Amino acid sequence: MFEVIVHEVPGQELEVEVFDKDPDQDDFLGRVKVDLDIVRKARVVDDWFNLRDVPSGSVHLRLEWLSLLSSADRLTEVIQKNQNLTSKTADPPSAAILAIYLDQARELPMRKGNKDPSPMVQISIQDTTKESKTCYGTNSPVWEDAFTFFIQDPRKQDIDIQVKDDDRALSLGSLTIPLTRLLANPELTMDQWFQLDNSGSASRIFAKIVLRVLWLSDDATPTTPSPRPLAPGSGMGQGGITSELNPTGPGGLAKPQPTRPQHTTPDPDFATEGVLRIHLVEAQNLIAKDNFMGGMVKGKSDPYVKIRVAGITYRSHTIKENLNPTWNELYEVILTQLPGQEIQFELFDKDIDQDDFLGRFKLNLRDIISAQFIDMWYTLNDVKSGRVHLVLEWLPRVSDLPRLEQILQYQTQQSYQNKVVPSAAVLFVYVERAHGLSLKKSGKEPKVGAEILLKNVSHKTKICERATSPRWDEAFYFLVRDPRDETLTVKLSHSWGQSLGSLTLPLREVLAEPGLELDRWLNLDGALPESQITTEGRAQDLGYSAGDLRQRNTFLTSDANTASQVKLTVGYSTEESRLFITVPRLQDGADPYVSFILLPDKKATTKRRTATKKRDLNPEFNERFDFDFSLEESIQRRLDLSVKNSVSFMSRERELIGKLQLDLDQIDLKAGVTQWYDLVAETN
Repeated sequence: MFEVIVHEVPGQELEVEVFDKDPDQDDFLGRVKVDLDIVRKARVVDDWFNLRDVPSGSVHLRLEWLSLLSSADRLTEVIQKNQNLTSKTADPPSAAILAIYLDQARELPMRKGNKDPSPMVQISIQDTTKESKTCYGTNSPVWEDAFTFFIQDPRKQDIDIQVKDDDRALSLGSLTIPLTRLLANPELTMDQWFQLDNSGSASRIFAKIVLRVLWLSDDATPTTPSPRPLAPGSGMGQGGITSELNPTGPGGLAKPQPTRPQHTTPDPDFATEGVLRIHLVEAQNLIAKDNFMGGMVKGKSDPYVKIRVAGITYRSHTIKENLNPTWNELYEVILTQLPGQEIQFELFDKDIDQDDFLGRFKLNLRDIISAQFIDMWYTLNDVKSGRVHLVLEWLPRVSDLPRLEQILQYQTQQSYQNKVVPSAAVLFVYVERAHGLSLKKSGKEPKVGAEILLKNVSHKTKICERATSPRWDEAFYFLVRDPRDETLTVKLSHSWGQSLGSLTLPLREVLAEPGLELDRWLNLDGALPESQITTEGRAQDLGYSAGDLRQRNTFLTSDANTASQVKLTVGYSTEESRLFITVPRLQDGADPYVSFILLPDKKATTKRRTATKKRDLNPEFNERFDFDFSLEESIQRRLDLSVKNSVSFMSRERELIGKLQLDLDQIDLKAGVTQWYDLVAETN
């Protein structure tokens, strides 16, 4: 018995190879390949599979696709079932999987001589130990590493975390977490700071820990396995499921009908992705890392930004010797709307040896999707000063051809430092199958792969083994600058070598289809007359321009009509374990700014202030401030806020516009609140 964690990516296969064990070199006895999408849909496949590339032989496999439950209600039942199963492996099947996202640590102990350590982490569960990367020369490391473990009985197992210096000898702290703590938590999840044992008094580590119970659905009952093949070559001969012996196929799946379908049948999630547009505008008041004369003379920094989202990292260009840089760079990424996705921003000072850290912050994709358009300053965390100006857009997709001309006209008016032209549309391509391809020169069936190209972007399907009518069932997407002038190309080949035909499709043909959707069989060039491929192409405009979204954004529309008011958003992010306060805008002021402190705070560590808006009676700040407090700590705080005019000491204008005091225990911080508050003039 074997267990493996699989991501639901189209085109994945399970490959089983059989060998004869010999003292010198093992002999090949055949192989089997199974499309995991079949297993996912059937839940249980229990059947004989003929071996490929050999005259005879078959293998009996039972494949189970397990669901992940976020509740412990069925855990006891799962463990009892597993104990009744027998296999030649010593251990019973796993009852759950555990995912640990190791984020960062703070205030770890220093090495001898007050030197910074180079921390790494060892995470152990029973006999399995996994190690993080090493963060060199810091006592506040950021790992951002993920680990997974199979768990047999979470009622009896613990997570052991050891934080060590890179020599593995010096311990910097430890932590033991019984998995029973997870079983008592909602969604079987812990996302928080943990105090380290055998470490400094302020030493702590932040991790997200998720447990999921492995459940085989009650209705996942396979058909009776086919009888073992008796004669060589019985069944399909060239490999695959023994369909002649089991007419219904694995897990009771019906065999394909001999007639070719006229349209594709993509997954319901096909073409549901959205586009996030990130405009990195500028930064202000960054810390100076390039100092001179031992720090006596303050210098500058050479800042750049790293943006991480959905496993993709973007990096801005470096601006030399500037603490208030302007980048004006644009990035676009296609994203699936999965819960909990974050966009991470980190700033660094470019150096010859090692780049210095200038601050970081994270944004939740859900908040951007909800707002559609955000134009805001974000305060940098883990540094003394600095903030970044971003414009973020979640672009709705519409099948509206008349609107395309308006979008293209708007895009041509935009200019960015990194030479990116905003996309006007997104193209979704579903490559299902081909039919009637030619044989190889040797007379054998080809191993067919399809390459899909649009301008300088290329995607490849899996290679289908030995077939003149291959089936891929794979989806791809492309950002399109101008669909009127671009062409999609599909190339079919044997193992990316011998050409089997190609297809050229101008996107204007897709634009001419109802609903901007083309779904049919298409003839291949450079192939047999009967060679065809069936694909579905959907073009969708990236709906609203920034100007349209700006008018619809709640942060940028005023619903107040009285003077001396401030608009605030106050809330608590349970995913980030942070209290956040956003100052979108103000009414009344000359050269105003907003400052505040969270009481009680004797050392003024929570004191913050916005930038000053010169000669603006209704300024927009759009600045967000984050605080690493627990929800309990946040509720105990009182917001003491002042709005002031920035005036010289010679001026007779009043400095204080008004004050606001707000007890945070009067607010539903988890839900968050955005509203206008009246400012009160200070009285003696």
